Amino acid sequence: MSIQLSKTSKLNENTIASVYSDYLFEGMGRNQKLMHIECDLGLSIVKFDIFKFAEQYPDRFVNVGIAEANAVGFACGLSHQNFIPYVHSFGPFMSRRVADQVFMAGAYSNANVKLIGSDPGIVAAYNGGTHMPFEDIAIMRSIPTIKIVEPADNVSAKALFPLIEKDYGMYYIRLARKNVVDIYEEGTSFEIGKGNILCEGTDVTIFAMGVMLEEALKAVHLLKNENISAKLVDMFTIRPLDRDLIIQSAKETGAIVTCENHSVNGGLGDAVSQVVFEEHIVPVERIGVKEKFGQVGDMDFLKEEYNLTAKDIANAAKVAISKKESVYHEKKNGHFS
Repeated sequence: MSIQLSKTSKLNENTIASVYSDYLFEGMGRNQKLMHIECDLGLSIVKFDIFKFAEQYPDRFVNVGIAEANAVGFACGLSHQNFIPYVHSFGPFMSRRVADQVFMAGAYSNANVKLIGSDPGIVAAYNGGTHMPFEDIAIMRSIPTIKIVEPADNVSAKALFPLIEKDYGMYYIRLARKNVVDIYEEGTSFEIGKGNILCEGTDVTIFAMGVMLEEALKAVHLLKNENISAKLVDMFTIRPLDRDLIIQSAKETGAIVTCENHSVNGGLGDAVSQVVFEEHIVPVERIGVKEKFGQVGDMDFLKEEYNLTAKDIANAAKVAISKKESVYHEKKNGHFS
């Protein structure tokens, strides 16, 4: 597996929505079975190219209106006619609002539909608290068989869309649609279900996903300045989860921090903790939203508001390491069996 980190780590001039637009337009020309089902938010995900899609593919670019549940049911029916539908709406509408359709028409019937929930968590920024989902991963994780993927940047999104297209089954793609910071260089390889190790370290392992990778990378540098060696993993697939990498990291570093732009309930932190509890118990600290609803604000304000900053991650890493050392001393002194 080839992993190359961005040398600049700057905000990409192209949005992830433009990456999806390019993939979709090229894919529809290559694969006559590829479709896009829209819920009246087309301009937000395919930008102004939507008119190009309507002209070029009038039968495979369908806007069902503000009717997400019907969109999912429609897409599942199409999948049983061998189409590969992508369905898009904002994250809360593609998770909370459509949960029963995803369960019954989608996963239970073994459909082949790719759901795109855009602008999850604080990425929603000014869309409003009702449009800021912190629970979408938890909802999807509760439904069997659905694969859950969250690209961190344009390079990973561009690499993952074709892999998802080829893999039969229900997917939930958690996607920022605006400009995000470059994490990877072109040429990096990705495998569904395998985490990417961005930094090697010995004292603690940080598992992060989506926009939290930017803060996690900063945290690694903060910790390095204090002579703390942190391993960083991009866990862009939360199902199937890379259990082997979690177990290996727990054994090697003995302390874990998880970082997610999502509630601490039911997301990445819970998924990693379950593996640790079952296989190799070590201290786990979870960075995520704790029992709060969404609100309006820019990303920097929201990161501070929900304790999602690099400083918060670095502090959590030090807490996890402290707990690890405490357990070590208890064992050494015979107070722990």
